Amino acid sequence: MNFSTWPRLLVVDVEGNGCNPPDLVEVAALPVHEGQPDTSTAGAWLIRPPRPVTPFAARIHGLTNQVLESSPAWEEVADQVQGVLGEAWICGHNVSVDYRVLKTHLPNWEPTGVIDTLRLARNAYEGLPSYGLDALIEHIKPDLTQAPVVGRHRATYDAYATAQLLIAMASRYETWDQLIAVAVPPGMPGAPEPEKEATLW
Repeated sequence: MNFSTWPRLLVVDVEGNGCNPPDLVEVAALPVHEGQPDTSTAGAWLIRPPRPVTPFAARIHGLTNQVLESSPAWEEVADQVQGVLGEAWICGHNVSVDYRVLKTHLPNWEPTGVIDTLRLARNAYEGLPSYGLDALIEHIKPDLTQAPVVGRHRATYDAYATAQLLIAMASRYETWDQLIAVAVPPGMPGAPEPEKEATLW
């Protein structure tokens, strides 16, 4: 895989307050450049949600109402988040969730394409008992020595881990087109156009 042929791509991860629909409490956007996660230009935002974080959500990611009380509201950071995302491709694990939540909060934003490392893993490693992020980290053993110290279920850490999984799995495909043919969920931005049937006229 020649990483220099890749378009601009950001690995994204979001955390919510546990409500339905969710309010955002953390967003991470980590560029992948030349086959490496670029932490120097990554975006990370903590957000004070309009509705309190539920106890269940707080137990998962550790972002309590007290932790977030001095963070900006979404309206204060939305333009900055959209500016970082731009029209880049995005990638995430079970990315349809992240895409849907971000699209709800940024209705005027649209990525060029969407890559799902869950779909990629199911194609690259057939027959695994689980394709969750923890299971793939255990199976692939990516280099996480430079990951943010905040730990699992925080957006910055999960984005870094997903970026390393993407890079590891990308080596199994010869070209970008081969990768996206597998990795883009149907109906999502960037899905390859189906070949048109030949006609006689």
